[in-house]
Amino acid sequence: MTTTLITGATKGLGRETARRLVELGHTVYLGARDLERGERVAAELGATAVLLDVTDDASVEAAASRVDHLDVLVNNAGISGGFTPVGETTAADLLRVYDTNVFGVVRVTHAFLPLLEQSTAPVVVNVSSGMGSLGVTTDPNRFESTLIGLAYSSSKTAVNMLTTQYAKAYPRMRINAVDPGYTSTDLNGHRGTQSVEEGTDAIVRMATIGPDGPTGAFVDRHGPVAW
Repeated sequence: MTTTLITGATKGLGRETARRLVELGHTVYLGARDLERGERVAAELGATAVLLDVTDDASVEAAASRVDHLDVLVNNAGISGGFTPVGETTAADLLRVYDTNVFGVVRVTHAFLPLLEQSTAPVVVNVSSGMGSLGVTTDPNRFESTLIGLAYSSSKTAVNMLTTQYAKAYPRMRINAVDPGYTSTDLNGHRGTQSVEEGTDAIVRMATIGPDGPTGAFVDRHGPVAW
């Protein structure tokens, strides 16, 4: 049976990903900053809650010590940081967003790499965004090109680069980035035009690939995304 850990899994894309993977037969660890909430959601879904704050080294290490086997890691936890006007955005604003969206990916991946290396078919899915794509955000035909902000967009660009570098460093693993699309979640005040099921299509697809699947790719529910 495939064992999967999802960060930021008590709501939105993380919760829906957990629900769908449980239905597909995965043993799912549901990462939650609030363990009580995590346990409620886990009980509803048939998953197991684990206390996990991706911004806290000790929390990440403690979570890794609770898991004895892992095949799939979904780095989903993320924050928007709000779209502060560019001229008013400070380095501190970026640090706060990067601590979750970028450094959180590194903390969690680093802590769980030893377990993933023991898997016969290890997979990592990094939840990125079209907002992190240079191609998408400069395409006047894409909605993302109308949004301007430093912190969130650049943090997702960094996630894309982390993905390609991890994929090259660990060729036996399948390590990919996913753009969920403009999905209705708390992250965007539920302004998104997609359902959470549509938003998790690509996440679930990449979380269930085999050893012959792609690696170092950036995809959405329709296919490859421009870097």
